[in-house]
Amino acid sequence: MLIEMKVKFLTFDSTTNGFVVLLMDLANKTGLPIWIGPFEANAIAMKLKKIDSQRPMTHDLIHSILKQLDSQVVKVVVNDLKENTYYALIYLNRKGEEIIIDSRPSDAIAIALAVDAPIFVSENVIEKARTIDMEKEEDQLKEWLENLNPDDFKYKA
Repeated sequence: MLIEMKVKFLTFDSTTNGFVVLLMDLANKTGLPIWIGPFEANAIAMKLKKIDSQRPMTHDLIHSILKQLDSQVVKVVVNDLKENTYYALIYLNRKGEEIIIDSRPSDAIAIALAVDAPIFVSENVIEKARTIDMEKEEDQLKEWLENLNPDDFKYKA
């Protein structure tokens, strides 16, 4: 089963000098943090803030190529978690044919934001990963986020 999620926020984790994107289910009950690289973080941040670059960034280029090839991104799915690494798939539709492309979750998320496609996470990923219970009080969440450490998670991207 797939659970639809949105990007809740993007933050910098000073303990690893890396970035964390937090995916949140639509009911705001479960969050999935994924550590990502700086380039993907920049692309995601620009999409979240609706900032256009003067020249196409990689994810914009991919969108343009797909458009020229009469292909649309239908959805992206964070579909697996193996050996501390998240995996994702990008589902395309080209003239009625479904095409599935392997991707890093960070790239899939950036592309989904670029084309306004839904983001899903497989239930088995939610079960394997340490997720955030958003029904905690907001102060507890804020404290948890301030003390975020990737070693606290069973799996990292």
